[in-house]
Order: sequence, then structure tokens, then C-alpha cells
Amino acid sequence: MNRFLSRRTAPFRRILLVESGSRSIAEGWLGWLNKEHPQASVDLLTCYDGEPQHYDGARGAVFSTNDYRTDAARQALMTEFLANHYDVVAIICADEPVMTKWKWYTALKLKCKVVIINENGDWFWLDRGNWDIVRKFVAFRSGLSGSGALLQPLRLLAFPFTLTYLLLYALMVHTRRKVFS
Repeated sequence: MNRFLSRRTAPFRRILLVESGSRSIAEGWLGWLNKEHPQASVDLLTCYDGEPQHYDGARGAVFSTNDYRTDAARQALMTEFLANHYDVVAIICADEPVMTKWKWYTALKLKCKVVIINENGDWFWLDRGNWDIVRKFVAFRSGLSGSGALLQPLRLLAFPFTLTYLLLYALMVHTRRKVFS
């Protein structure tokens, strides 16, 4: 992700797609990619079985996260990814907790431009040129937009007091049970 400060876009020649969301999102984006950039070579990092629709296995490789469960295996995979010299890593950022650690670790580790794909199949470059979009995207995902902009900070402030109250109440109930039984 070292090209975050650069506003230049990368060519869609060698791509790593991290399928970290519903398969239908990846299928839709791959359909667009095949139509707009038919020469692109796409490797796929996924946790699902099989290949998505519109994926051409002759122009790329599929890497299953199930095959890389140990730290050494994950490190070897990242070394292989670095050796592949990707131009773009495309990560799906849908409102689903699928492969969250994988997508962000991969995006940080690889030295290429990052494309964010949302649940609608829309995408944008993760760079300073799109900082306003990134900021709004993060605010929306974290509940800090709309009415959540007021409620979320209040919830965060109330959390320690609520937790303290519940712990003291549990302590009181258990103490009372020990004393009167």
C-alpha cells in the first residue's frame, strides 16, 4: 500500500483479487473487468470452494486461505505474492466480516495500488486523491454518519459506565447469595 500518497492510477495488467465478501460481488466485478480489460491477468485469494463465474483460470491462479493456516505458510504465500509483482490488489469491502484480516494484511504487505470494491460492485482507488470517498466510506461503515454520528460517540462514552454497573451488580448478587445461603 506504499502508493497511497500517489494519485496516479495503476494499469489493470496483473491483479490480485481478494474475495473477502459475497461471491456475487466478485463475479460482478470480474464480469466488468473482463469486458473493460480483457488482457488482465487475475489471481484470486479466496476462502470459498471453486472459482467464481467470469473467472478465467487460464489467466491466473487461485489461492485458498484454507491451505495457509500456519504462520510459515502465510509468510510463504506473501513472499509468492510479492514475487508476482501485482499492479493492483482489489479487495472487497462489503458489509460482511469475511476474510477481514486477510484482506488488510495483503493490502498492507503488497507494494501496489489498492482498489476497494463495495457491495454494489462500485470501486475506487485507495489513495489520497479519493480521501473524501475513503473518509465517508469509513464513517458509514463505523456508524459515524447520519444519525449514528451523534449516537456512536455517546455509546462509546457510556460503555465504561455500563460495564462498571453490570460488574458491580453481578458482584453484589453473588456476594448476597454467598452470605444468605
